[in-house]
Amino acid sequence: MSGRPKALFFDRVEARAQAIDSLLCVGLDPHQGELERDDAEEAFAFCKRLIDATAEVAVAFKPNSAFFERHGGAGIEALRRVIAYIPDEIPVILDVKRGDIASTADAYADAAFAGLGAGAVTVSPYLGSDGVKPFLKADEHGVFVLCRTSNDAAAAMQDVSVLLPLGVQRYYEYVAMMAPTWGMPGQVGLVVGATQPDALAEVREVAPDLWILAPGVGAQGGDLTAALRAGLRDDGSGLLISASRAISRAKDPAAAARALRDEVRRARDAVVAGEHGLHDFADTRAALAHALFETGCVKLGKYTLKSGLESPIYLDLRRLVAYPRHLFTVAREYTQLLARLHFDHIAALPYAALPIGTAVSLVGGWPLIYPRREAKDYGTKAMVEGVFEPGDVAVVLDDLATTGASKVEAIARLEAAGVEVHDIVVLVDRESGAREELEAQGFRFHAVFTLRELVAFGHAEGLVGDDDVARVEAFLLASVKAP
Repeated sequence: MSGRPKALFFDRVEARAQAIDSLLCVGLDPHQGELERDDAEEAFAFCKRLIDATAEVAVAFKPNSAFFERHGGAGIEALRRVIAYIPDEIPVILDVKRGDIASTADAYADAAFAGLGAGAVTVSPYLGSDGVKPFLKADEHGVFVLCRTSNDAAAAMQDVSVLLPLGVQRYYEYVAMMAPTWGMPGQVGLVVGATQPDALAEVREVAPDLWILAPGVGAQGGDLTAALRAGLRDDGSGLLISASRAISRAKDPAAAARALRDEVRRARDAVVAGEHGLHDFADTRAALAHALFETGCVKLGKYTLKSGLESPIYLDLRRLVAYPRHLFTVAREYTQLLARLHFDHIAALPYAALPIGTAVSLVGGWPLIYPRREAKDYGTKAMVEGVFEPGDVAVVLDDLATTGASKVEAIARLEAAGVEVHDIVVLVDRESGAREELEAQGFRFHAVFTLRELVAFGHAEGLVGDDDVARVEAFLLASVKAP
């Protein structure tokens, strides 16, 4: 192996799937009963033959570490050789189902990536983000988080209903909501058994963009068409159909792999064509924009702003606290931006951003601080609340931005307390000069939506009329021209 590419792991999966028009993931599981001799060298030879036979149709290879570890040190070396033998353009998923934290998880990550050369690993969500983030320190590495597995006993744990701030949910649904926040886009996928089409459909609704690894077709009895109908993204991709014994135990593994690849293609094409009814799942940002209009967080009409200007649109994001599920979705969208930044704390600005900042802190696991608007004349008399050290870096989080004035004032209070600020993140940029003002002062500005994007989503959903779009556009053009 000359060295695998450094692109984001799931970008590589996407590219490979498109290049060969396949959704097949080939498992490399050298079971004792399939080996001519029960030793590490024969395990390597078994996998080498399987790789040679199936490489042209495999989007990814998935070696299972257990079948190598049972041979001791020689088995680990055989696993390293197997991964090195896989062509560089084919992503490698190491099936190890790790679940630990801190230095132990760091060591597991080093073993999988630096030691063995894998591109992604399977991990347990039970320890939360602490058990996953150590595997995502390099952009080119990925994880598949166990979500709803195919074994019968899984229901006792994974289907249990849990009471959360969002209401009652099954545990696997909550995992599907949380997992994308633990890494950058392009680093996190999910494992959902193909034997569980109902769960696949629910997970796909919660995580419309993620790649899902779906074992269970073939020897475990999963229905291919049902799995594709439930788990495909709305672009007809995003689902890896994993097979091992159905291929390795065939008389002609190459022919079996091609046949399964073709069967998946035909079933996928039928589903996408509407013969079996592909689920139509909305983009998460579009769904969030719809929710903001429906809950009155975005209002159309005539409103006088703090600046004195009359606006045809008003943002009342304080209303989010009345809608916990939407607040959680907002927090997830913030974390997608925050995951790309480097900081020690979230600094939420009073008052509207404090509940949002708390939700983001809970979802992303980042500590929260906040600058006060006024100094206390008792107690600590602190201007910045929370636990921090001089020299720590905070990202400023607010609900929206019109001009940059309030952000600059808050940053001054943070800096006076010894906290550095380089980035500002908001839900909505009103496009009234805040970005330009803040970037002129050396800060990086990030927004989940611009006001135009938010209105465009509302227009596409039939919530904003043509006249309203025109009035908002005229207002924005006038506000830019205003001194």
